[in-house]
Parts: sequence; structure tokens; C-alpha cells
Amino acid sequence: MSKGGLSKSRLERMHDVLARHVEQGAAAGIVTAVSRRGEAHLDAIGTQDLAGCAPMRHDTIFRIASMTKPVAAVAAMILVEECRPRLDEPVDWLLPELAGRKVLTRPDWPLDDTVPARRPISVRDLLTMRMGFGLIMEPSGDWPIQRAMSEAGSDPGANPPALAPDDLMCRFGSLPLMHQPGERWLYHSSFDILGVLVARAAGQPFEDFLAERIFVPLGMQDTAFAVPEAKRPRLAASHQADAPHPAGSRRATTALPCSHPAARGCSPRSRTIWRSAACY
Repeated sequence: MSKGGLSKSRLERMHDVLARHVEQGAAAGIVTAVSRRGEAHLDAIGTQDLAGCAPMRHDTIFRIASMTKPVAAVAAMILVEECRPRLDEPVDWLLPELAGRKVLTRPDWPLDDTVPARRPISVRDLLTMRMGFGLIMEPSGDWPIQRAMSEAGSDPGANPPALAPDDLMCRFGSLPLMHQPGERWLYHSSFDILGVLVARAAGQPFEDFLAERIFVPLGMQDTAFAVPEAKRPRLAASHQADAPHPAGSRRATTALPCSHPAARGCSPRSRTIWRSAACY
């Protein structure tokens, strides 16, 4: 055991376990960061893509995707601390598109079978994903609201269409809620909307607020909504599975083309943040 408390044997065992995941094709490469009692250990295993073109490095930049939600929550709570807005007040004054909501009688019923919302949506509802709108875990995709979400371009997904915030809010506002505000947890959509709320409350683009109030003060120099050209060599490739793979074999994957938003380092809805392991 070293002075700082990091055991060499335990670190070696962790390296061996993660290296096996890379060898089996679960990931092209992995970066780990362990800190205990003032001592830090970084380990880079494998490569930045399945083609093995570039070795994984300690400062490789990764997509953090849905881990942007805690960042957006911090941004919202900064504004709540400044009383703009308050946690339990209606969001209508910042998001008028969500005022006067209608709610489906049942989530799988026709879009015109609705009742009035019992109360407005609050900031707390957005933070807890209980605004009444979000991802429906119905695999058929045949519910009327699911089809309407897809047609409106507001359905949750890995690669949503590129929409300006105001356009996005108009599309959300054109659809009924699936549940009463505060009634049920539904993943995803609340945080798309929370980003718009932060931008409007702060009077500046969401990404600018994050940089000014969170990333720059914390020294998170590689965290942003897009990867500058000079940093592209450090960006890990994005792959998608082609088909189920037999146990023990390498995963069948296809590298996303350079024209794909996730591959070139920008989010279609300015939602995905990129983060380097060096930021931890």
C-alpha cells in the first residue's frame, strides 16, 4: 500500500479486468481515473476507435451524452439561488409555450382526448423529470402521442433533428402532456426544455452560460458543445452496433461517417457536451 492509499496490486487487477473488456470488444478503449487521499492514478487502455488508429490517452475527449443532465441541473440551480426563477413557481413566464397545458386522458389514447392540466409546470418538475412529457417505453411506437412526437421532431433519441430553441419549444407546445405535472417520472424531454429555460432566464445562449458560470471557473477546458478542429485528434470515435454479437466475439460496429453530428463533434440540438478525462 502506497502512502496515499492506492495499492499497486489492486490497480493492476483493475487494469487487467478493464483490459479484458477491451480485448473482448466491449469498448475500443477505456480511460480510468482513481483518486484517494490526495493520490491520483490515470490509466489508458486500448485505442480511440475500433480500427486502432490512435492509442487511447489520458486526455482523450469523450462524449458524455446524458451526463449533461447533472450539468444542466447545476446551471438551473445557480439561477434558482439568484431567484431567477424560483424552484416551485410556474415556468410560464419563461416558457409561454407550455402555458395552459392539456393532458391526455390516457397516454395511449387519441390526441384530442384530453383534460386540462391541474396546475402549471414548475422548475422543480423539469429538474425531476415530472413535467408530464418524455420518453414512452412502448416498443411498438404506435401510440398516437409517439407518432405525433416523431412528426413534430420532439421525440427523445440519440440523434434528434437540429432545431433552434424557440422552434423546439413550439413543437413541444403543440402536443398534449402524457401525464399531469408532478404525477409521473418520464425520462429525457424535461432537460431539453430546462436548457431553454436557463438560456431565457440568463438572457444568453445556454452554452455561453455553462462556459461562463461552470466550465471556466472549474478549469474544465475541454468541456463544450463542440470540439475545435485542433482538438479533434483527441476525440474518441463514435460507433454504433450493426447487429447482436455472439458472446466472446468482437462487437460488430460501424464507425459513424464524418458528416454525422455525433462523429464530427457537435450536437444536433446543442445538448451533448464533450468532456476530457483530464477534466476530472
